[in-house]
Formats: sequence, C-alpha cells, structure tokens
Amino acid sequence: MLPVAPEIQTRVFAKLPDELRRDGKPSRWVERLGRVLQKPAKIGSFLEGPAFDRSGNLYVTDIPYGRIFRLTPRAEWQLVCEYDGEPNGLKVHKDGRLIVTDQQNGLVQVDPVNGKVTPFLGRDLIHGYKGVNDLFFAANGDCYFSDQGQLTGLQDHAGRLMRYSATGKLEMVMDKIPSPNGLVMNLNEGILYLAVTLLNAVWRVPFLDGEAVKVGVFAYLMGGLGPDGMALDAEGNLAVAHAGGGAVWLFDPHGLPLARVVSCTGRMITNLAYGGPANKQLFITESDTGTVLLADMPAPGKPMFSHQ
Repeated sequence: MLPVAPEIQTRVFAKLPDELRRDGKPSRWVERLGRVLQKPAKIGSFLEGPAFDRSGNLYVTDIPYGRIFRLTPRAEWQLVCEYDGEPNGLKVHKDGRLIVTDQQNGLVQVDPVNGKVTPFLGRDLIHGYKGVNDLFFAANGDCYFSDQGQLTGLQDHAGRLMRYSATGKLEMVMDKIPSPNGLVMNLNEGILYLAVTLLNAVWRVPFLDGEAVKVGVFAYLMGGLGPDGMALDAEGNLAVAHAGGGAVWLFDPHGLPLARVVSCTGRMITNLAYGGPANKQLFITESDTGTVLLADMPAPGKPMFSHQ
C-alpha cells in the first residue's frame, strides 16, 4: 500500500479582476467545449502556462480569448497581448522571448515588451498537426512539445510527443498517445515525464542516443480528469497538476507520493511553476475561478534560466 501523502495548503496569490473576464464574448474554444459537454459553456477565462522571467514577473495564458497576462511580484495584472489564437503552454526563453504553444497557430513567440506575436514553428510546418499543448526546453536548446489536439483520448490514440532541435530539425519522438499534455525532464535530462491526461497517468520516457526507449508508467492518478502541467524541484521531485482533482501531487523520483497540495478554491488545477523567495513557492493556475494559487514547498524548484 502506498503511504498517505501529507497535505500542503494553498492560498490565493491573485485572482483575475472582473473587468478582465470575458463572460459571453464569442470564442471558438468555448464553442468547441460546449459541443463536447453537450451544453452551452460560459467561461470568463481559462488560465494556463505559468512561467517566471528573471525579474520575478509571472506570465500566464488565457486560452479561449487569446490573451497573455503578466503578474508583477505585487500581484498586479498587466495585459501583454490579445490576439487571434489559443495560447496554452508558455516558457520564457533565455533571450527573454515568450515561447507559446498555441492550439490554433502552432508555436508562436511573443515580445514581452510590445506584445508582438510572430511564428516560432507554424502549424503548417507540423505534418499531421493536432493542436499543440505544452512545451519544455532541454539544456541543449531542444524544444519538446506535446501535440494533443482537442479530441484525442482513449478512443483516438493520435496524440504525439515532438522535438524541435536547436538546429531547426523537427522530429516525432512518439505517437499513438491518448491525450499528451504537460512535460518536463528529470535533473540529468535522461528521462522525460509526460502527462497523459485522459489515461490519468504520467509516463516515464527514457532516452538512448536521442531515441525514446522502454517507455512506461511513472504514476497513476485517481479521479478528476487527469494530469496536466508539471514542474521539477531541485531534488528531482515531480509536481503534477491534477486537472479536475483540485490538487497538485508531489512525487519523489521513484514515483512515490510525498505530498498533496490542496486547492483552496476550485478543482481545475491546470499548471504550475516554482518561484518566489529562494524558488520555494509553487504558483498554480486554477482555471475554474481564474485564480493563481501559491503554496510553500519543502524543496526549491529546479533553477530557472540555467541553460534556456
């Protein structure tokens, strides 16, 4: 029997102000969701993709309304850009650009100063495009990203794990994945962890000479929708956002649960990033309420910008 994981409580860092909500505004993303749910969907925002820059500002995306926000260390909301797209995952590049997985447009890059959005890897260059979801930059500059789409799942194992090398080569690492989502590499970057949302599992993807080998299950979750975004701490422990489960699970490198970080608001925990003093706070997007939560963690997050 697995040990019972102790609970870590969260508190609200910032909530999207009412004047920035888009309740009732037409959105392709919201309309598609309504058809899947078989009922009208009314969503004022759907926050995702938290990532910090070197100045301690936190960036988050708003998928249905094509927006990227910057949250200052004082929790002040600033609109970076609003454009025709569906931004999901986000990482801050070493040169300061925001690299974003856009479900509609492929991978885009955003200038955080003027908000200009331009292609990074357009969907027209991704053969068999489904709809990109999240991304991770390796130490050598390679960009790994999940091509999930809106409808892949147990009935359609069409999702993919892709790699866009620092030299501009695009490769498919794995296919036939039911709903690939968040991803992050372990400390020595020999293994990639991949959230497979609708299987309610995190996969372990080892690499040998750049090829995925002996892929297996790292951890299963119970209830909710499944794992979403993930982050690693400096001790190699994996934090997993449990969408629909109202919590973040912290696993040690062997897949044993260390803690359960409990939402103090809604249950739609979508993604997370380490930040704050000594990088020991976990910042979590809770998309039901448009809130960013934070929790004090036992170990600091893996240092950012060490190679990106």
